[in-house]
Amino acid sequence: MKKILLFWLLGLSILHVSGQNYTPTASNIEARKWFADARFGLFIHWGPFSIPGSGEWVMNERKVTVENYSRLAKFFNPTDFDAAQWVSTAKNVGMKYITLITRHHDGFSMWDTKYSDFNIMNTPYKKDIVKMMADECHKQGIKLFLYYSLLDWRREDYPHETGRTGQFSGRKGKGDYASYLTFMKNQLTELLTNYGEIGGIWFDGHWDQTAPEGNADRSSRIDWKYDEIYGLIHKLQPQCMIGNNHHLTPFPGEDFQMFEQDLPGDNKSGLSFQEASAHVPLEACITMNGSWGFSLTDTSYKSTSQLVRTLAKGAGLGANLLLNVGPMPNGEIQPEFITRLNEMGDWLKTYGESIYGTEAGYLKPQTWGCITKKGNKLFIHVFKAQPMITLKDFPFKKLKKAYYLKDNSMVKATLKNGMLNIPVVEDINPNDEVIVLEITN
Repeated sequence: MKKILLFWLLGLSILHVSGQNYTPTASNIEARKWFADARFGLFIHWGPFSIPGSGEWVMNERKVTVENYSRLAKFFNPTDFDAAQWVSTAKNVGMKYITLITRHHDGFSMWDTKYSDFNIMNTPYKKDIVKMMADECHKQGIKLFLYYSLLDWRREDYPHETGRTGQFSGRKGKGDYASYLTFMKNQLTELLTNYGEIGGIWFDGHWDQTAPEGNADRSSRIDWKYDEIYGLIHKLQPQCMIGNNHHLTPFPGEDFQMFEQDLPGDNKSGLSFQEASAHVPLEACITMNGSWGFSLTDTSYKSTSQLVRTLAKGAGLGANLLLNVGPMPNGEIQPEFITRLNEMGDWLKTYGESIYGTEAGYLKPQTWGCITKKGNKLFIHVFKAQPMITLKDFPFKKLKKAYYLKDNSMVKATLKNGMLNIPVVEDINPNDEVIVLEITN
């Protein structure tokens, strides 16, 4: 723990030296440490955009006008939604926090807000989704993070003239960021005042005001005034963490860095070209198929093995996995997601020690697997059977013992002249087998 604290203090001193004027509070630093240990969370993309069954970008992709899209509110009635079941599912799987969509790019608010009529209370359902989730998370001991979109395809005062998306929504008014900023600050004040302790705010949409991905100029076309937005959040709830999905190096005031559809260091999606920060915790948000919101046609589900290995590789890079579900419009999480979550939970019941509270391994993920570390233990995650894993230039002086995490059976690993050889049995867990090495520096 002293080592972790030193890491954060060093990071803070670097931030201070570089001229950034945000100094985290003690409660915020503690929240960062908790977050870095948590390793596994549930992302929930859900709202009226779920009704067409074509993902959360349906308004933009189908060029639906504000007038026509607003009609979705008249038949958003998720009678099968059960907050207790959602939260208990996450908890039983081994997830430590939930990140819930409160307002996506379509502008619909999932809570009883005074600052927009386009909200859950003006639907046939007429119940505050955020309140039900917040109450249940507090009851079951799961931290709640709230996703909040910076962009809006519906509001006239959003600077839509310079936005990269939402150009077919039929808005004719002129953007007024001062007005829109006041609106966002009012809504954020509601979310951070009326729903108890919030673990973090997860912003998205900054990229709407930047040049397309791959362009050298990544500066924003507007001044978002993050100093005001972030200052408000840290004033209302000092421990509340802030992350921003801008695909850039963290800005002053941000408490964690996220990667979209990629682990840190990868950019297979074409969205994650930022370098991983050494000063704040990391998180990778990833879907179980190819969609964030509910899709009737997307059946490209990742296997349980793929998901478990993504969780392990993320931990091996020092990052959390925020795994997404897109519930159906009736409030039910589809069985394909539930099956995979439960199978991941079964794996974690045996191998969770190799994930929670760990730090990145000394070696980045390899073709055979990856490494996580906790104290004097190295966890060797083996993804496929092979006679021997050989680690050259092993940086630790002595190997005290080696054994399988699942049953403590001994492994005849040998360390000689800086080369470690680890024999692997053929009958290993098909998702990820874990061998524990107890070492001394």
